[in-house]
Amino acid sequence: MVIDTSAINRRNHALADDDEVWLFGYGSLIFKADFPYLERRGAHIQGWARRFWQGSHDHRGTPESPGRVVTLTAAPGQHCHGVAYRIRGAVFAHLDHREKNGYLRLDTTLHLTGGETVAGLLYVATADNPAFLGPAPAADIARQIAAAHGPSGANLDYLLDLAAALRALGTRDAHIEQLLAELYAGV
Repeated sequence: MVIDTSAINRRNHALADDDEVWLFGYGSLIFKADFPYLERRGAHIQGWARRFWQGSHDHRGTPESPGRVVTLTAAPGQHCHGVAYRIRGAVFAHLDHREKNGYLRLDTTLHLTGGETVAGLLYVATADNPAFLGPAPAADIARQIAAAHGPSGANLDYLLDLAAALRALGTRDAHIEQLLAELYAGV
């Protein structure tokens, strides 16, 4: 059940090819930057939490057996750490295709490592998109991740790569650590 949000994103954030925009990455954009960028910096956003609540029917799973990938949920008082990329508007053609399965571009404030605050964009898959799977017990999410495979590879690799990338940034995510604990417990 793939829903292509590319046209919505282009309409909501019309960008010229040479516009410079900050983009916040909190999932695969951290460890798979398959796009040109002008600058890459550690960053965080406030009021959001990363969760494996979005179905992946096109990358880390299939329509018959979706994987789970991260999205953001509102979480007052929390910080979500990731990476900020300064990119040109032309890069969004690639990114909109990559993030098309239910993800919408939203405006955000990024807090860059070093204290600078900048305006930017991020992709969020909200609960009203057809691929949204929502919360589930950690053991169930871990089992689904362990079993799913798609055109972009094993869903488990996505989880492991994300955990390693966050650790390389000097941060850990409690949700991800809980899923890893479930997997290592023999789920």
